[in-house]
Amino acid sequence: MEQTDRKETATFEERAKELVSKMTLEEKVFQTLHSAAKIDRLHIPAYNWWNEALHGVARAGVATVFPQAIGLAATFDEDFIEKVADTISTEGRAKFNMQQEFGDQDIYKGLTFWSPNVNIFRDPRWGRGHETFGEDPYLTGRLGVRFISGMQGHDKKYLKVAACAKHFAVHSGPEDLRHSFNAVVSKKDLYETYLPAFKACVTEGHVEAVMGAYNRTNGEPCCGSKTLLKDILRGEWGFTGHVTSDCWAIRDFHEYHMVTKTPEESVALAMNSGCDLNCGNIFGNLLAAVRDGLVKEETITRAVERLFTTRMKLGLFDDPKEVPYSNITYDQVDGKAQKALNLEAAKKSIVLLKNAGGILPLKKEAIHTIGVIGPNANSRKALIGNYEGTASEYITVLEGIKEYAGDDIRVYYSEGCHLYKDRISGLSNPNDRMAECKAVAKESDVIIACFGLDSGLEGEEGDQGNEFASGDKPNLNLPGIQEQVLKMLYETGKPVILVLLSGSALSISWEDEHLNAIVQAWYPGAQGGRAVASMLFGDYSPEGKLPVTFYRTSEELPAFTDYAMKGRTYRYMKNEALYPFGYGLSYSNFSLKDVTVSSKTIEAGGSVTVKAVLVNGGEYDAAQTLQVYVKAKGIEGAPNYQLKGLKKVQVPKGTAKEVVITLSDRAFALFDEEGNLVLHKGEYEVYAGISQPDARSEMLLGVKTVMQPIRCEEEDVMLEQR
Repeated sequence: MEQTDRKETATFEERAKELVSKMTLEEKVFQTLHSAAKIDRLHIPAYNWWNEALHGVARAGVATVFPQAIGLAATFDEDFIEKVADTISTEGRAKFNMQQEFGDQDIYKGLTFWSPNVNIFRDPRWGRGHETFGEDPYLTGRLGVRFISGMQGHDKKYLKVAACAKHFAVHSGPEDLRHSFNAVVSKKDLYETYLPAFKACVTEGHVEAVMGAYNRTNGEPCCGSKTLLKDILRGEWGFTGHVTSDCWAIRDFHEYHMVTKTPEESVALAMNSGCDLNCGNIFGNLLAAVRDGLVKEETITRAVERLFTTRMKLGLFDDPKEVPYSNITYDQVDGKAQKALNLEAAKKSIVLLKNAGGILPLKKEAIHTIGVIGPNANSRKALIGNYEGTASEYITVLEGIKEYAGDDIRVYYSEGCHLYKDRISGLSNPNDRMAECKAVAKESDVIIACFGLDSGLEGEEGDQGNEFASGDKPNLNLPGIQEQVLKMLYETGKPVILVLLSGSALSISWEDEHLNAIVQAWYPGAQGGRAVASMLFGDYSPEGKLPVTFYRTSEELPAFTDYAMKGRTYRYMKNEALYPFGYGLSYSNFSLKDVTVSSKTIEAGGSVTVKAVLVNGGEYDAAQTLQVYVKAKGIEGAPNYQLKGLKKVQVPKGTAKEVVITLSDRAFALFDEEGNLVLHKGEYEVYAGISQPDARSEMLLGVKTVMQPIRCEEEDVMLEQR
């Protein structure tokens, strides 16, 4: 058979195996580094595996900068998430095709994108939480799967790009301890909270890659964990893609975790546990590890076969004419259509938390002057979060309001205060913009106060310029003198609308009690200022929902280093939230009617269909999300209730729309202390509504969830056994 014919008929795995069989041990070893070397004699070009696309193609020049991941999560819209990811991957291919044309094979220039981050945002102090899809395993799993689908595409043969679910597993801070930290977690919490999103990404999303975490989990370093990488990922879930380490994480095995003594032992532990790719250069020690009998050459061979299978799925060894994504051109990067989608994403992500007296939307004809005050009002950094690309245009909140106001409204501006210091000018007295703030307030009919955080205050350990060094927040308070300035603005008697730009929940009890309106805008992307302005003036109705709980204080939380879920997130917290998970106001008035379930019983292998009608009785065409939660009654240690279904729909004003959500038997089952998934005999409650079924949400929204009882008549049935 001719080689060309064989290429047409052979699977990518077979082709990879054949190519790798021609390599020497040294050649194979240097293919396991993220900066893989070229092999001229086999016509293999160099390839750099490290690329990022958390909320747009990152770190490689101009690309659309979408809202940060936590903002995308607030859309509560998995269909839209896939649409965003599809645009990101189109830009990724377009940039790659351009870079190849001009011989650029640098870092951040490949087709293997290390996104999404599907870790659970279990504690609001974690600096990297804004990279995630929030605190709920079900929501994170649904959004993760659809993000991967948008990234990897739907061609029957080729991947559009390769996505990567990270950081596997049980990782959510503390950042300053991550290189030595041992996350101790029960099997129940492991399988109930920390693994479901990863499992969904693997078994439903067919993600091509998984990245290990820096920390240890129950004593094993994640990038060398037999339990995580062999037993669970490849054993239980049947993962066939490749595993990459986090960057320089394998070095931590002997330097900080102290589970090995030498670099050779560390690389052997990682490779033997199923880590195929090393972000870093320590895998060069595999040559010595083979020499010393610590690793078998066939183990390295298998890893390299996996890596070349991925490269072949991307079409990197085929004629570009055969690969459908090779014809994506550079004019599809950050163009008119992409900017429009980005603006839509920012609009969908914004959450309206408070709107006392219906002060919003503002009426343009009734306002002559607006005061825009605060350190985030004209900050580009507060638009973008971390792991960002470079936008060709940035619209801050101030710029968005000025653009919207045009010549009709005078817009005054003051920075108000530094984001976290007590003065803006180094030689000034503290609070050196107080007089200016008072002057702006005096001249203004309404005040838009733009406060919060940016990626210099919350982010990854080692991020340049991070004020708190580790990236984690010491508490949930507004930093510096922000609250002091807000109190001064309140005391002027002028209406104050607080726009928070942050990637995480803040403790804003005083603000909730005193200010007229509060908007959570996250890090809304390069078009964020336009989205905020058009929401404030009522061009559209806000539709975002909180993917995290806003606690009243961090003092009610367990220790940051405690990975037990007891007392954490809406599923296990005991206190009343300030703003609950799943909450968000609309300008329209929604109600619920005709909630039904297809059966009053559930059994193993069965399902229950929930139907509900969302009624828009307000003055706005608006979107609303039906949320379905399940509570198991009488089971010790069970969650309060858990999100098990959601669907966002557009409902024109004065109309109603039926929404149908099907719950499988797994939606009712609970994980026991051994990590087994058990459908218990007994009573369950299914709640349907536009929020979770807590009293605080129902009070804030004025809409009650509807409960339907479901019963399981069977004796306890094990759906998954460890």
